[in-house]
Amino acid sequence: MKQKQDKAIDYTDVKISGASEGCTVYELKNADGTGRITSYQVFPGIRLAYNDFYMSTCPENLIWDQNILEINHCREGRFECEFLSGMYTYLQQGDLAVNMAANNRVVYASFPLEHYHGVSILIELEEADGMISSLLQDISIDLYALREKLCGGGSCFIIRAKDSIEHIFSELYTIPDTVKLGYFKLKVLELLLFLSVIDASFQAEERPYFPKSQVNKIKSIQQLVTQHMEQHFTLGELSQRFDISLTAMNACFKAVYGVSIYAYVRIYRMQAAAAMLLQSQDSITAIAGQVGYANSSKFASAFKSVMQVAPSVYRKSH
Repeated sequence: MKQKQDKAIDYTDVKISGASEGCTVYELKNADGTGRITSYQVFPGIRLAYNDFYMSTCPENLIWDQNILEINHCREGRFECEFLSGMYTYLQQGDLAVNMAANNRVVYASFPLEHYHGVSILIELEEADGMISSLLQDISIDLYALREKLCGGGSCFIIRAKDSIEHIFSELYTIPDTVKLGYFKLKVLELLLFLSVIDASFQAEERPYFPKSQVNKIKSIQQLVTQHMEQHFTLGELSQRFDISLTAMNACFKAVYGVSIYAYVRIYRMQAAAAMLLQSQDSITAIAGQVGYANSSKFASAFKSVMQVAPSVYRKSH
């Protein structure tokens, strides 16, 4: 049987790299990276997709159907949303988000860490609602009621993954190919049942929203500290230079990038040093200097704490 194509995919730099019964693999490319969406037909009107992106800008126009309910689980990375109001919020590792896919309140989306991995469940409400109700005789899942409860007024419902949610999604990442399609059916029903019975007001996690002007300053700080790895900037210097309070700077930076400024710079330096160890013949002392360490012993200690091995061992083993 010929597979029905996704109504949700409409992107100029996308191609189908593989297709089989019930599964389509899409390869995406834009100016700053690549991505892959592996999409499975689970039920009529319901698809489950594995998302793997290595880019900073979220592909546009992936979803155009106004009546698709989208459930996203972030396994790794971060997802940034800018709303019409000019405010930003973030989906981070372990988070679950439920929203209407064509949310006109979202004007821009990106991946601040330049990679993102997770699962999406796309539900075409009109096609799926009656079918879901007929599957479970003793339990009613009303998809339209679920939409109103979690996404009323066009809002996005975000919760930190609890044990029950994590149980559902963690198994989706490890399921053997031989039983995938049947297992997807069980997991989708389990998730929809869970979302149908939860108290949305209790489960939803309050997330801070950040103004665009503040986020832009944070991104400028990130560019400065990564483009000048050999320099050491104090938090006070950064706060003064970009005219942002220390409290706001620290909170917003962690929201955007997931860690503190110092932790981010340290990890970035060590990852850059790791690339230099493999791509150049420079001495370890010279590389230490290029990433801001005058003391090679301190550099070796920092490198090992991030990369799990000493610089010399890393160079020899790769």
